[in-house]
Amino acid sequence: MPAPELISPRSTRVAAARRLAKRNFRGKDRLFLAEGPQSVREAARHRAGGLATLSELFTTPEAAERYADIISAAYDAGARVHLAGEEVITDISTTVTPQGMVGVCRFVDSPFEEIVRTRPRLIAVLAQVRDPGNAGTVLRCADAAGADAVVFTDASVDLYNPKAVRASVGSHFHLPVAVGVPVETAVQGLKDAGARVLAADGAGADDLDDQLDAGAMSGPTAWIFGNEAWGLPVEIRDLADAVVRVPIHGKAESLNLATAAAVCLYASARAQRAGGAQ
Repeated sequence: MPAPELISPRSTRVAAARRLAKRNFRGKDRLFLAEGPQSVREAARHRAGGLATLSELFTTPEAAERYADIISAAYDAGARVHLAGEEVITDISTTVTPQGMVGVCRFVDSPFEEIVRTRPRLIAVLAQVRDPGNAGTVLRCADAAGADAVVFTDASVDLYNPKAVRASVGSHFHLPVAVGVPVETAVQGLKDAGARVLAADGAGADDLDDQLDAGAMSGPTAWIFGNEAWGLPVEIRDLADAVVRVPIHGKAESLNLATAAAVCLYASARAQRAGGAQ
């Protein structure tokens, strides 16, 4: 394993990585940042289309020593590894307190057509979700619940927003994610693939517990989750097979988006396992 060299703060490689904090440069280069050891570790392990996802790694000497396994995995992936001072990591990173490692990664999204071709059993659809932290957390919840895919509609936040990547804590690299899909296309495509489409809404006519008790959730299911502030507009709710609310048994007014998504996805996952889904 070659010994990485200390990179200059004025290096063009540093400047190229720093500009990936902006969406237009991410789209132009088809590259994004993964910050922190956990995200970098998952990126180093990931392959797509025969290519390694991690293309470049900036690490402090201290982080390189502490996470020697990540450095080894980065070299195995063919990534360029640079030792960097704290000022370089701070310059590239979008966090207030960087963790000593920043990876440059190739885009990992999948075509929507490929996702529906696999006839997924559990899918999360983000419709007009604008907060990157929420989007990344829902992606992480979908990953944890064993979902087969996540769809970001064309009106939702950028999948590769640094805050979304941090919030997913590596889940970007664990399951297929489609981006920029019109919500009507997403719903129709998932229905055609055999999924029952449920819209999650606090004012929904159907209760999640009742759906579970009736045995209505053991089949392939796509959940639509809406905007943090105003939920799902009526035209999106009308596309769904049912509009389902998470019951509030206490005095809380409502659940936030990520919490509601976790409850819905885990309810589906449990029903599918109980129904014999593989």
